[in-house]
Amino acid sequence: MNTYHINKGIGRTVEFKGLKAQYLFFFAGGLLGILILVMVLYMTGVNSYVCLFIGIGGGSLIVWQTFSLNQKYGEYGMMKIGARKRHPRYIICRKPVYRYFKLKSKNL
Repeated sequence: MNTYHINKGIGRTVEFKGLKAQYLFFFAGGLLGILILVMVLYMTGVNSYVCLFIGIGGGSLIVWQTFSLNQKYGEYGMMKIGARKRHPRYIICRKPVYRYFKLKSKNL
């Protein structure tokens, strides 16, 4: 029987077979979701070949997409994408230009 070791180390993120950090959860959650979907479809009476096709196709799609995202964006890539979406592209300021150059006098 194969044994797989997950060695985290101090200050490092969890890595398993090349998948890092949040991609492990996407991978496991996606495969679990596909399994539940196939079980529900089979119990409702859908043809077993259709269930088999959906299970194999969906599982392979999840595996392929997760590994490609991991390779493309890296460990903190998904957080960077989320931060980029919340950050404005440019700052709009509708104050007239002369208001920036107006000197303010202090009343004592």
